[in-house]
Amino acid sequence: MTENIQTAISRIPYAYLHIGMRYLICASLFFVLFYVIFKKRPFLSKIQAKFPLSKDYYRDFCYSALTIFIFSIIAVVTFTVLAPHSLLIPSFEERSLVYYAGTFILMFFLHDLYFYGIHRFMHLPKFYRKFHRVHHQSTNPSPWTAYAFHPLEAILEGLILTLITFTIPSHRVVVILFFIFQIIYNVYGHLGFELYPKGFQKTWIGRWVNTSVAHNLHHHKFTGNYGLYTLIWDRVFGTLREEYDETFDQAKASPENTLT
Repeated sequence: MTENIQTAISRIPYAYLHIGMRYLICASLFFVLFYVIFKKRPFLSKIQAKFPLSKDYYRDFCYSALTIFIFSIIAVVTFTVLAPHSLLIPSFEERSLVYYAGTFILMFFLHDLYFYGIHRFMHLPKFYRKFHRVHHQSTNPSPWTAYAFHPLEAILEGLILTLITFTIPSHRVVVILFFIFQIIYNVYGHLGFELYPKGFQKTWIGRWVNTSVAHNLHHHKFTGNYGLYTLIWDRVFGTLREEYDETFDQAKASPENTLT
């Protein structure tokens, strides 16, 4: 066990580099495209009319750097110290690609449910004041807000990795691919622009998909729209904000109809 712990400690910088690079590449790409190159293009759907201030970007980036450190510790402990006790499949060739695709889907829904549960928990007044309000300082989120968490929230968010490895038999590569998908969709959720087409939220599948508008409303209004990838649990438990459809339509109608 001591040897495993020493190995884990030595791997933390490596994990920080990899997790940090995924965050930095994804957030930077979206930020440069939407907040620099195409900032004032009329064909884009800015959800809130104003842009965040420089101090907002800086605050979110600093909290994200701390979050990535916490995620790195959780990842290293999960993949080294706890790996012998988990359901991780040691050899990729043991199962088929179809099987791994199925585990990816299971991870998707498990994380979606887990996030909804802890997100509602963090909105209880006592816990909101203690740590979740750090994330909500960004009432007008940007790509840098994706990982802007208080350390306690970062721990709760990061433990989904451990939960996945102890409940879903899959390979480490598939788990990593899932978390690459996670950061991409997380950055989109905080993007401040809506990428889905006009009327998408009213289609048979769009009704269940979480959008940038839905999560932006959560940051703007503080309550409701607690989902991550889907709106399934918001619809089931009645926490979808009533103005969601209207706000989505406004965001896609014209730049003048954005939130203020």
